[in-house]
Amino acid sequence: MIEIKNLSKNYGDKQALKNLNLTIKSGEIFGFLGHNGAGKSTTLKSLVSIIEPTSGSITVDGLDLKEHRQEVKEKIAYVPDTPDIFLQLTASEYWDLLAAAYQLPEADVAKRRHDLIELFDMGAHVDETMASFSHGMRQKSVLIGALLSDPDVWILDEPLQGLDPQAAHDLKELMKAHAAKGKTVIFSTHVLDTAQQLCDELAILKKGDLIYNGSVTDLLAQHDNQSLEEIYLGMAGRQDDGHLVDNIEGDDHE
Repeated sequence: MIEIKNLSKNYGDKQALKNLNLTIKSGEIFGFLGHNGAGKSTTLKSLVSIIEPTSGSITVDGLDLKEHRQEVKEKIAYVPDTPDIFLQLTASEYWDLLAAAYQLPEADVAKRRHDLIELFDMGAHVDETMASFSHGMRQKSVLIGALLSDPDVWILDEPLQGLDPQAAHDLKELMKAHAAKGKTVIFSTHVLDTAQQLCDELAILKKGDLIYNGSVTDLLAQHDNQSLEEIYLGMAGRQDDGHLVDNIEGDDHE
């Protein structure tokens, strides 16, 4: 279980995250929704110790992140919001690097590595540099590296972005299977259908504020006859009744 209490992050005068309180239970897929700049990546990067929060606390399975940083890191797999990392390495070298960082014995990781390479159809590219890959292939490489150690908590920032339909389907099935084992998947997405399909619970953020936390089922039940898109835009979107779009569409540039 992960507990986030009164988590805030300031960048100068801007407050990117405002006293966030969340409990994320083991055995569930937990999604973060929100516009760009809502605080999703700030929250995820705080969870994986890339960002130091201004205030508040994070505990993972009873371990305070500040006091047990290394122990908590070993429980987490992280996929960042961009796969453009370690581009000078081949895919195989990148996976070797992560296996060494997690101190994974080759005998223990060999089968999982093989299975992930096969699943994401990367067998023909293991000795090519990541700089030569398309965005989707880089994303697959980063996913394989993150999932090698199969830790308890997966934290995935826009993990489906750039993936082909087969790879996206396979990743979603992996996420479901991981949660079914009693472990935790946390991810952010802009795709509302994906959130509705996968999430046991979700958090909707708007300009650093938490504006909803609960299940998709409960959210839909609270808004009769509305789609998730309509509900989300009503909560987190711009309240202009479409006038800005009408104005743009109606501009005469002749």
